[in-house]
Amino acid sequence: MTARYEKLERTITVTTTSLIMLGLTVATSGCINVTAPDKPIEINLNINVTQEVVYRLDGEAKSLIQQNPGIF
Repeated sequence: MTARYEKLERTITVTTTSLIMLGLTVATSGCINVTAPDKPIEINLNINVTQEVVYRLDGEAKSLIQQNPGIF
């Protein structure tokens, strides 16, 4: 029985040691450094905006505008 317990004890020791080493590796490998760039960030947006306005006038409104051009 003694040899059996020694083997179990060795297995537990190896497993515990492995878990501790794995934990230390994970804990020390997650280092992230964030630094500001030397030059400013340039965002170049070449956007051409074209807008078309379509209007329709009622016949009465159109004749009223033609009769009174200074109304607007």
